Amino acid sequence: MKNAVGREIPDALLAGGREVYQGRNYMDGKYIRKASPRTRRYERPQESKVVDSLAQALRDCGAESGMTFSFHHHLRDGDYVVNMVMRAAVEELGLTDITIAATSLGGAHDPIAAYIEQGKVTGIQTSGIRGRVGEVVSAGKLRTPAVIRSHGGRPRAIEAGEVHIDIAFLAAPTSDCMGNCRGVGGKSDCGSMGYAMTDARYAGHVVVVTDCLVDFPNMPASVEAIDVDAVVVVDSIGNPQKIASAAARISQNPRDLMMAENVAKIIASTPYFKDGFSFQTGVGGPSLAANLFLEEYMDRQGIRMGWAIGGICGPMVELLKKGKVGKVIDVQDFDLDAVNSIHRTPGHYEMSASQYANPANKGAFVNKLDFVVLAALEIDTGFNVNVLTGSDGVLRGAPGGHPDTAAGSKCCIIVTPLIRGRMATVCEHVVTVTTPGDCVDVLVTDYGIAVNPLRPDLIECLDRAGIPHVSVEALKEKAYSLVGRPDELEWEDQVVAVLEARDGTILDVVRKIRPYSPEA
Repeated sequence: MKNAVGREIPDALLAGGREVYQGRNYMDGKYIRKASPRTRRYERPQESKVVDSLAQALRDCGAESGMTFSFHHHLRDGDYVVNMVMRAAVEELGLTDITIAATSLGGAHDPIAAYIEQGKVTGIQTSGIRGRVGEVVSAGKLRTPAVIRSHGGRPRAIEAGEVHIDIAFLAAPTSDCMGNCRGVGGKSDCGSMGYAMTDARYAGHVVVVTDCLVDFPNMPASVEAIDVDAVVVVDSIGNPQKIASAAARISQNPRDLMMAENVAKIIASTPYFKDGFSFQTGVGGPSLAANLFLEEYMDRQGIRMGWAIGGICGPMVELLKKGKVGKVIDVQDFDLDAVNSIHRTPGHYEMSASQYANPANKGAFVNKLDFVVLAALEIDTGFNVNVLTGSDGVLRGAPGGHPDTAAGSKCCIIVTPLIRGRMATVCEHVVTVTTPGDCVDVLVTDYGIAVNPLRPDLIECLDRAGIPHVSVEALKEKAYSLVGRPDELEWEDQVVAVLEARDGTILDVVRKIRPYSPEA
């Protein structure tokens, strides 16, 4: 069956009443059954929940083969906890048939690829998949198709009972002996622990893994002891120096700065740019640089930003400290400036991923966004965006909050160069649709600006401001004139990953790439 973005979804994936993606607000007004957060048991008073090892915590929580373990990625490429837990589960306890339900998996988790190849890990559910894990899944070595969800779609699925977490493992920079844990105050600070909150509330069991045990009570807690079964103290939960990536730095490239300035011009031309407006920017050089130019327009018009959300980086923290933004509400910190700000800078707050972006709750912050500025690996003439698969079809990215903020905001701006190397970024059809085109409003490239025809109001705004723009088809043809049309990828029938839209419908699938075989 074809869905609303023209992707063919195999009938086998629609068993049990599952639906294909049918548009931005298709689920509006529909109900989902909310799962009970967790079964409670009576407990006698105890002095401490600290246990000797991860293996002991696994035993105490009744770990068995076939279970689902969850993890969060606030330490990003510096995370040690996933590998430590899986080593204990597979090599010490001999568990098999494990599903990993992580908020994201990257290069730090390359050792998990071997467990996939050995058949020890048979399921992956994640919002991001990179490195060796992405390669082995793309090669068809995972026993079941990976399920890719956005940062809002993941808590929606957990709260609806579509994903049951047997044991959640929380990497916590500080914890007390009962499990009250925070993202600050230790040697491995990560700032916000927003991704861990829903897991802790709904998982069957919760294990806090920390490298800094502090006095009881550790308050205010990101995750409270009332949801924690065991605490394990290890030498190190990760390297916070690897939280920030090169993409999380403001670009000094003149091309990127030119695009960023155009983003700010577009924002300032709309009726949403007024005192108290709300804003989020993605992590990417041109996206972050938009903050600098936006500040100039705010000063010029004598307005300030009411609030900003995200994934937070240093530039937004600086705006907060200058009084240019009223509040910063934070699910994840992308650099150490943000890590060192949360809970310390007045107006910088922490929130859960569900509160941030879950489309099936009654107050997701993304639904109040005026503007979001996002990057893209590819964008096509239908304004569909790919941030998941490379041009070779291999899983090496993450929807993250991209589809959530695009769908919820009044104005979604994609900023990307027209070409990267010898690849066209603006193309006829993206390899994988991760953000549907009906959620994307404006495209800014180094060769011009295009506005989605679904937004004639924004076209009028740009025309009134004298901002030139062209059709997205013209940008595509320009890209192809520079680098040529790409060869079509060849796929096998095997589905290696299913991409859910944030509302739980099926947006796209990723198939196994057919191995290259040169002609004789």
